Amino acid sequence: MIGLDLSKVVLSVCFASLVATSVVAASHTITIASSKAPVTEGYRMGEARSPDGTTLTLDSNSLLLNGKPWTPVMGEFHFARYPENEWREELLKMKAGGVDIVSTYVFWIHHEEIEGQFDWSGSRNLRRFVQTCQEAGLKVFVRCGPWDHGEVRNGGFPDWLLEKGWKLRSDDTNYLAATKILYGEIAKQLDGLFWKDGGPVIGIQFENEYKGPAEHLVTLKHLGQEARLDAPIYTRTGWDQPRGHMPFGELVPLYGVYAEGFWDRKLSPMPAGYWKGFQFSKFRVDDATYDKIPGEGGTLDPPDVDQYPYLTCEIGGGMMNSYHRRILFNPKDAEATALIKLGSGSTLLGYYMYHGGVNPDGKLTTLMESQDTGYWNDMPVKNYDFQAPLGQYGQIRDQYHLLRRLHLFVHEWGSNLADMPATMPDQQPHGKNDFETLRWSVRSDGKSGFVFVNNYQRQQIMPPKKDVQFTINLPAGALTFPQKPVAIPSGSCLIWPFNLDLGHGVRLVWATAQPLTALDDGDVRTIFFAETEGIPAQFAFETNAPAIETLTGHLHGEGNHLLCNIPPGTKVAARMRLADGSCIQIVVLDPKTSLAVWKGDLRGRERVFITHAGLVLDGENLRLTSTSRSDFDLAIYPAPPSLSYNGHDLTHHVDGIFERFRLTVPPAVKFKAAFKSVRAAGPLREIPLGKIQQPVATAPLDADFKGAAVWRIEIPKDIDLATDPILRLHYTGDVARLMLDGKFITDDFYNGNVFEVGLRRHAPDILSGDLRIAILPLSRDAPIYMADQVRPHFGKADSVVALQQIEIISRYQLQLLAQ
Repeated sequence: MIGLDLSKVVLSVCFASLVATSVVAASHTITIASSKAPVTEGYRMGEARSPDGTTLTLDSNSLLLNGKPWTPVMGEFHFARYPENEWREELLKMKAGGVDIVSTYVFWIHHEEIEGQFDWSGSRNLRRFVQTCQEAGLKVFVRCGPWDHGEVRNGGFPDWLLEKGWKLRSDDTNYLAATKILYGEIAKQLDGLFWKDGGPVIGIQFENEYKGPAEHLVTLKHLGQEARLDAPIYTRTGWDQPRGHMPFGELVPLYGVYAEGFWDRKLSPMPAGYWKGFQFSKFRVDDATYDKIPGEGGTLDPPDVDQYPYLTCEIGGGMMNSYHRRILFNPKDAEATALIKLGSGSTLLGYYMYHGGVNPDGKLTTLMESQDTGYWNDMPVKNYDFQAPLGQYGQIRDQYHLLRRLHLFVHEWGSNLADMPATMPDQQPHGKNDFETLRWSVRSDGKSGFVFVNNYQRQQIMPPKKDVQFTINLPAGALTFPQKPVAIPSGSCLIWPFNLDLGHGVRLVWATAQPLTALDDGDVRTIFFAETEGIPAQFAFETNAPAIETLTGHLHGEGNHLLCNIPPGTKVAARMRLADGSCIQIVVLDPKTSLAVWKGDLRGRERVFITHAGLVLDGENLRLTSTSRSDFDLAIYPAPPSLSYNGHDLTHHVDGIFERFRLTVPPAVKFKAAFKSVRAAGPLREIPLGKIQQPVATAPLDADFKGAAVWRIEIPKDIDLATDPILRLHYTGDVARLMLDGKFITDDFYNGNVFEVGLRRHAPDILSGDLRIAILPLSRDAPIYMADQVRPHFGKADSVVALQQIEIISRYQLQLLAQ
């Protein structure tokens, strides 16, 4: 074992040119204080022990699995907004993306739309959904309301409840009696599925975005406990603070951040304080969403915030469009805001939404939020895609890969992070328009840690940051790196380690590459790194480290302990053989390949995979899916003895430390959809404003679509719906609705994105039925916000409506069997 004398590391590893000039050091300096012991007492949670003896508890740093820090990833997926026969595959996609916990709302109106008639059938079957999560190896957080929001009608309250005249979201005895019945029904659904039963349900959230009297939240918790909603973690959303005294330890507050929101009343980009979501901060509350700015009139964080672990449940994985505000989401928005939360101290990355969906049909009404029902926004009637990492038809979006790369890091080094408080630099950005100051933070336990840098901000080109060199003042002395200053490219999001234990006591003093993941194969431990775009990967080791054998890189510096000039690839860059016969090796991947890295269990063994296709691991089966045939490549480390397709073993060859398999690329399948104009658009509708405070434009009603332009769409009869094809509608207009035999399938508020619809879900009628799209014209002067780059060119016209093109995109799939 190689021990670490930090004072020697600081002095001996600093090569002749390692220490930066005083100007640079002063501008990128952080001082790390000694960390405090975590708070461990006072949490009043449910049963923490499962039947096999595994415990799930918490302290002020993190969740604890068997007493050890656990830093999971959580993703929101609404079961009632997705067909039950597709749940399993989508949950496996979530798991492959690095999600450990599925969070889901139980919308009261979805289950008791008619008083006294509970419906837990079909896609509303909470019990079957939770069981499917367990089968997929996922844990579950149940957000049981009674008020949820989630852009659902009445925030999830049934209409009959509103008609009672009771004081809702309060300790009104009648309201509590109805809530008790709801909780009892949820408990029946979850019976035997709680953690204490060996089930996957580890968390219960009570209420949502609540700022009434604090005692009501405690009342709801007690009602839930009486109904036998027993879980190791009880939570509430932490951004809206309840009034009065909230007893410590009753409910753990969870936080969030959104890059930009559909709910704002302004018709301009990035209003309020959304820019703060792209800067590291000690504040947990996303003040931009709630119209208060910490540091400029106080903080929304409660006084006891540091006694709870920093957990999130609503990092924006995407963003919905309201009628008046059409957000065009950038995949980098999700990566940057998640990195910000992680670098600011979070030990649970929770996304809303991680998976999009479609609103179910209501028995009495539509089920979306609308201004007509007294809520702030008009939402699409059916569409709840949310531009999420996984779309409403299971589409894989770019941020799915960006976030998976981050999740690989969290899963490997998250337990270290839990005991590493976040520290902000001596010099921080001083305002909204400060784009020159580097945005960075450090998480450290006083000995080792990680530097987080974000040089991306939504709708703002961030300039490269030149001459960047970090000085970290640790209790044992200062560490400055890299050896020479570097330029941080525009748009970069990165994590660089210092004093990282690579295993067996071997210490990496610093690196200018992002740790991806690590894998142990016998006595060989391989650590994978991702090269930072535009910055050469360098690794500095202790001078008393084991001899470094270079295979692709070169050694420089004092004592030949600076590894550099590394061509990224699947080969080992450097290897260290230890006295006990074990070995540590480093692999550096280029940025594009790093986004194709997956890690998971195949045939009972953990492996690393490289493929640009979507990957799902299902026991001994491995499924690859993509809309592009060129994505079907696959490398595995360590490779299984054999991998077969349709009963035939695949040939393979060595590619660095991987085995690369020769795949049978699916045959090209191309289908064309025809469309024909049925009706031209009628006169423009006048767009009224809503009647609530700060009124905004209201969405069209059913009757308004009499003035829509209509096209009939012909789907080829010989199309193979087994390929799960996507219909892509390129259109320009205001609102589009797709109808099949007169039934409303789904809709879209135009924001510049292509309107996508999964055809398989509507089989077989989609082949023989009357499929039509109705599009309302978009008025030049419509009081609607959308991004300038997608706003249509009106020319001299007062409005625009067009269906330019229709595509059918096949989703190819290969299922491989590992032996």
